[in-house]
Amino acid sequence: MHMLLPVLFALCAALSNAFATVLQRKAALVVPSSEGFRAGLVLDLLRQPVWLAGILAVVVAGVCQAVALGTGPLTIVQPLFVLELPLALILATLLLHGSLPRAGWVAVAGVVVGLGIALAAAAPSGDRTDVPADRWIVALPVCAAVVLALAAAALRRPEGRARAACLGSATAISYALTAALMKEAVHILDDHGLGAFLTTWQTYAFAASGGAALFLLVHAMQAGPLVASQPALTLGDAAVSLALGLLLFEEDIRTGWWLLPQAAGVALVVAGVLALARVPLAQSLVAPEEAGTTAP
Repeated sequence: MHMLLPVLFALCAALSNAFATVLQRKAALVVPSSEGFRAGLVLDLLRQPVWLAGILAVVVAGVCQAVALGTGPLTIVQPLFVLELPLALILATLLLHGSLPRAGWVAVAGVVVGLGIALAAAAPSGDRTDVPADRWIVALPVCAAVVLALAAAALRRPEGRARAACLGSATAISYALTAALMKEAVHILDDHGLGAFLTTWQTYAFAASGGAALFLLVHAMQAGPLVASQPALTLGDAAVSLALGLLLFEEDIRTGWWLLPQAAGVALVVAGVLALARVPLAQSLVAPEEAGTTAP
């Protein structure tokens, strides 16, 4: 029962993020299109109630994620965000009048079932609320170095799958690091109050990491097809979050023969995410031209 609260709030965060993606895409489809940057684009979007609803959904997702991380292990909260992509596609079929083919629904089922099997077999646990400074001293530079290396590798490549995959992977690491820093900052808020939260370095570190993640995400979506960036982002976030949960917060997962159903579940999730990233509806949420359509 003690896992019920973080699971519910993590699912709410994933659903809110999915809503934000679909609502913001819906708003973008009704404003004047432009070949390049246009200063009035933001003003046009701010006049759209749907866009504002999407921003509200982002805020709700952030609050739900903070509660989930404050009450449950990183190793169970972040992997649940894998559901964001299938949830966004299901919502898009309703709000954007899109069409998800039968193969898409099979892939959605694969992601949901696979994630359930993997988490049930792993049974993540752990209640550590603080991370020793010497662990952050190692984790932060390593994560930053890998992100910078991936970004540099992306810049050396032309637009396409390789560039999108590199930037998607860099975004995933940034998101996972943001979640780990947020988890400790939320516990500082809970244990020591608002003053401590506003003066601890973790608060500003997760804000900076989150900003970097958003910056990288925008460029990942523009760098190449969704089929390259989305799997790297979705699966990479879960994998790096698992590693950070085990190494920083000393969280536990079951080993031994339990690794077999965990591997089977992960394989289903990977296959489902790869299939969903190829669905035209998924691509149209980011770049309609990839799906063979144009915005009005």
